[in-house]
Amino acid sequence: MEKSAARFEIKRVYDEPADDDGVRVLVDRLWPRGVSKERAHLELWLKEVAPSPPLRTAFGHRRERFAEFRAAYEAELESNPAVQTLLDLAARHGTVTLLFGAKDPKINHARVLQEFLVRPGRN
Repeated sequence: MEKSAARFEIKRVYDEPADDDGVRVLVDRLWPRGVSKERAHLELWLKEVAPSPPLRTAFGHRRERFAEFRAAYEAELESNPAVQTLLDLAARHGTVTLLFGAKDPKINHARVLQEFLVRPGRN
């Protein structure tokens, strides 16, 4: 598959799966409440790519801490081998949907991860 065809989407794990989701990967360190493994319809739980526990706790999903969180999480991602797993999945399958449990679709680690993965030169 051509590298240019690789695509990363994000979606709440609570949303219904869609035919165009491609490979569905849960990128949370903790399993989301109230979701069975069957309902999640995921191919992989890659908790290693999630923010470290101290970083996740410091962020606390507070909007005013997001910029600082983003910078710290991107620094973690730079040396995280799980990033390559996601890039490899996208190269093989085209679309990878990053599943997350946070309520806010814009202020969360999956959004940061998606933007990190699609930067020019990354994949």
